[in-house]
Amino acid sequence: MHFDNQMTSPMNSLRVYAIDGITPVVDPTAYVHPSAVLIGDVIVGPGCYVGPCASLRGDFGRLILERGANLQDTCVMHGFPGTDTVVEEDGHIGHGAVLHGCRIGRNALVGMNAVIMDNAVIGANSIVAASSFIKAGQEIPDGVLVAGLPGRVVRPLSDEEIAWKGEGTKTYQELTRRCLATMVETAPLTEVEADRRRIEIAGVIPLVDLKKDSAA
Repeated sequence: MHFDNQMTSPMNSLRVYAIDGITPVVDPTAYVHPSAVLIGDVIVGPGCYVGPCASLRGDFGRLILERGANLQDTCVMHGFPGTDTVVEEDGHIGHGAVLHGCRIGRNALVGMNAVIMDNAVIGANSIVAASSFIKAGQEIPDGVLVAGLPGRVVRPLSDEEIAWKGEGTKTYQELTRRCLATMVETAPLTEVEADRRRIEIAGVIPLVDLKKDSAA
């Protein structure tokens, strides 16, 4: 069976749908996993990463990922008509998070399974803890840790914690480049190789371990 180059292009393998004549935009330097779904008014900027099974439904409002942002596995972005849902430059959205009509500030992190509601604003360099709920219209200042149901400011973040967040985001920006360069669909092996390599990512540690090292 013959496939021409256009059919096998990574961009043409994406699950992208136009609606009302509006087509998603994906910068050529971004990586969007083929199982993610992009509908309508979606703009994925340079160097962004969109993980497996993410859903970006731009069928009401506009969805924007700015340069270097990442939206991980099973995340959802959506919004009411006439709204923008925005992840600013270097924004970091953890697995399973839901963003609805909100704005995530530059270099902010939204933890796994957190929910950020309409017209909420997460300040630059802030971290929303996993499973937190940020209610509609809530404004979170810059550089703080937020946690809870509903989310409340716990304390300011240290310079060390903000630096840790930045390093984590850099690993996803590097993952974008790795995926574009090396990820291919393939069949599984039937047994483990005797000399099986590990994926080595230098210098990345969990925040809890960073705190242990600081306390030592």
